Amino acid sequence: MLRRSFTALKSLVPLGDRVLVQRTVAVKETKSGVLLPEQSQKKMNEGTVVEVGPGTKDHDMTVKKGDTVVLPEYGGVSMKVDGKELFLYSEREILAIIKE
Repeated sequence: MLRRSFTALKSLVPLGDRVLVQRTVAVKETKSGVLLPEQSQKKMNEGTVVEVGPGTKDHDMTVKKGDTVVLPEYGGVSMKVDGKELFLYSEREILAIIKE
């Protein structure tokens, strides 16, 4: 997995069929207030779409900005933008869209 860091970035627009996602943060304490150690916190496999590329001539984009999506456990390019960790995925790597 590649890591990139950008500071003072106005906007980051993915190219082609790429999607920029912010992963959902794992719960660090229970409802009763008990703090969970990092080893017992599982990695969340869902996130919110921050930005979507324009697609390609062969493929129209299915996900939209603001969608909640299911992500694979591994993959994506990790990057820090304005102090937030974001991940860049190809749309075909996204497993599902969560609709409420």
